[in-house]
Amino acid sequence: MEQKTIKLSPEQLRELQLAQLDMLRFFKKFCEENNITFYFIGGGLIGAVRSGGFIPWDDDVDVLLQRDEYERLCSLWQEKLPDGRFRLLRTDGKMFTGNIFATVTDTNYTMVKANQADIDIPHGLVIDVFPLDVCPDGSFARKMQYFWTMIYSLFLAQVVPENHGGVLAFGSKLLLGIFRGKKIREKLWRTAERHMKKYKRDENECLTELCSGPHWMKMKYPKRIYEGVDRVTFEGIELPVASGYREYLEMVFGDYMTPPPEDMRVPHHDIAYLDLHTPCKVYDDAHRHEFTKP
Repeated sequence: MEQKTIKLSPEQLRELQLAQLDMLRFFKKFCEENNITFYFIGGGLIGAVRSGGFIPWDDDVDVLLQRDEYERLCSLWQEKLPDGRFRLLRTDGKMFTGNIFATVTDTNYTMVKANQADIDIPHGLVIDVFPLDVCPDGSFARKMQYFWTMIYSLFLAQVVPENHGGVLAFGSKLLLGIFRGKKIREKLWRTAERHMKKYKRDENECLTELCSGPHWMKMKYPKRIYEGVDRVTFEGIELPVASGYREYLEMVFGDYMTPPPEDMRVPHHDIAYLDLHTPCKVYDDAHRHEFTKP
């Protein structure tokens, strides 16, 4: 059954953005205190470049970290802030989130995304946190990386990729039908993860986003884009960006300085429920085994 979604008023959307801004301040502070480098990306970065703040219709915040920094962030967050207001959620042997990337969740609010409505996790306001991986130079190695990434995504998210019909959809359904057990699925995605992220930065020329979905995993960014860190101002906050952020924006969005047509100026995430005045339900470690999707 398809989950119903809500439409936010301009006032609700702005309230949501300001709450996300508060999260972003905390995230930045945590990273600075632990010497973790992250990059502000996506629509938020476009907004920073165009006007110094949120695009009026934008409804989320995205950040990107080099794979080693991403893993260090996840480890340190769980070590230092496991049960606080801001929780880092990531599918593992104890928790199922429905995402193939990590999120930082603010439990002071309640927001349920349509694709997670039947999953028992803290449904708070989120920042999406993506890893940046190395893309192998060889064409065969790149095809194998793509293959392993699809296996990783399928058995981690445990759903057939959206907007993919035909052979891919059939194969995905078949594999999920064959490998039904929690342990075997975890073994498969962990094996795939090792294969897809095994390439070395100093041995290859490009980087890629393997955990951002089928479209993004095909992107190949020259390493020079991420050789240094620049700064942009976003809603009065100075945020780190890749030194080649303009080249990144051109590759991903094309003419990023020109707003889209009026009919495309809408939020892009399906929200089933939003309450910015009520904390979400949270779980302690003793209940995390209940997070696994059947």
